[in-house]
Amino acid sequence: MNATPPPGPASGVPGLSLIVPTLDSHHLLPRLVNSLQRQSWPHWKVLFIDGPSGAEHRAWLEALCHRDHRFRWQPQDPALPGIFGAMNHGFRAAPPEDWLLFWGSDDWAPSRTVFEEAMEATQRGLRGGPPPDLVVCSGRYAGKGPDGATRLGRRTAFSSCRAFRLSLFLGSTPPHQATLIGPGARRRLDQYAEPFRLSADLDYFLRLSTSRDLAARGLDLELVHMGEDGASGQQTGRRLKEVVLAYRRAFGWLWGLPFGLRYVRRLWSRRPWAEQGRKPARRDR
Repeated sequence: MNATPPPGPASGVPGLSLIVPTLDSHHLLPRLVNSLQRQSWPHWKVLFIDGPSGAEHRAWLEALCHRDHRFRWQPQDPALPGIFGAMNHGFRAAPPEDWLLFWGSDDWAPSRTVFEEAMEATQRGLRGGPPPDLVVCSGRYAGKGPDGATRLGRRTAFSSCRAFRLSLFLGSTPPHQATLIGPGARRRLDQYAEPFRLSADLDYFLRLSTSRDLAARGLDLELVHMGEDGASGQQTGRRLKEVVLAYRRAFGWLWGLPFGLRYVRRLWSRRPWAEQGRKPARRDR
């Protein structure tokens, strides 16, 4: 059991709440759990929002939460269906002063220092400015190779956070798994919107970007490795419709430009030379 004092306003240490939706995915969770328990920065906690999973999965969650009190779980509110419904449940359940990070069951931290580096960036703004409302890092997708071993694929990227809305208009998208959402952002917007099922994160960032005083900071840190087998990759048609809807709501008749640039960026990132010259994931220290 962890003996580290809980973070919070009284301690002066910012809190980090990871929200992890689950559904009979306990076979995936040990890698995520192990990567968290070895972090050099200990002031994190995890809230699993569990869909209608079976008894074996919930027994696994109960046993984990008993061993390490930094882990908790709650059954998902039936009034908030789907993965983004589970994430909205997490928005409501996490302490309002905490920073939020949304991961999936098949995501994990690539090194033991990533939380320490990311949370240090939440406390200071760029060029003496105020602390940020968002800290946008990068992630890397991972899948199974022919031999069954985990293989790392393309890295996500966000072009610039100095002009957050302009970056979104130019087709750059923050990966929600690699974006820390601060108390300031949560006060402005504290839920993902209907009718989105696969692209509610894009819509969230677009709506948040209308706040003129929003402070977003980019950090050259590979914060997370992400599994590639999620539902969004299996429902391409619906995802495209939702992306169009999000851009139309945000930019009106100009929606086609960010939509096109979004996928140009995706294609470019998959070219053989796109990985050349990029920094490797930071190693353990």
